[in-house]
Amino acid sequence: MENSQKKILIVEDEDVIALPLADTLRAEGFAVLTAVDGSEGLDISLREKPDLIVLDILMPKMDGTEMLKRLRADEWGKDARVVVLTNVAEMTKMADVIDERVTDYLLKVDWDLESVVSLIKEHLGV
Repeated sequence: MENSQKKILIVEDEDVIALPLADTLRAEGFAVLTAVDGSEGLDISLREKPDLIVLDILMPKMDGTEMLKRLRADEWGKDARVVVLTNVAEMTKMADVIDERVTDYLLKVDWDLESVVSLIKEHLGV
């Protein structure tokens, strides 16, 4: 499949979101990696250098905002494509994330699998 070269990391602690998204992206031909918290997500990001990261904000151990800040401090990570998928609608929290140059920001209440997959394909140019 044409997308098999593209690697996507999903950093999400809720299986009800992470598993269907991962399965759908794999079915579309993407290589998919997953992490359940920001600490694991950061480690995988810096090691695997995915083409795009789907990042939740509210997670155990290290939240998505902290992961994003640490990612941006890395030479590779400063330009990594990150799509935030979260329940956080609070303006101050959103501003913290947007300040870190995210590629896109989606609220979980407003998303469905097809639109997220379409958005990912759009940002990866596939």
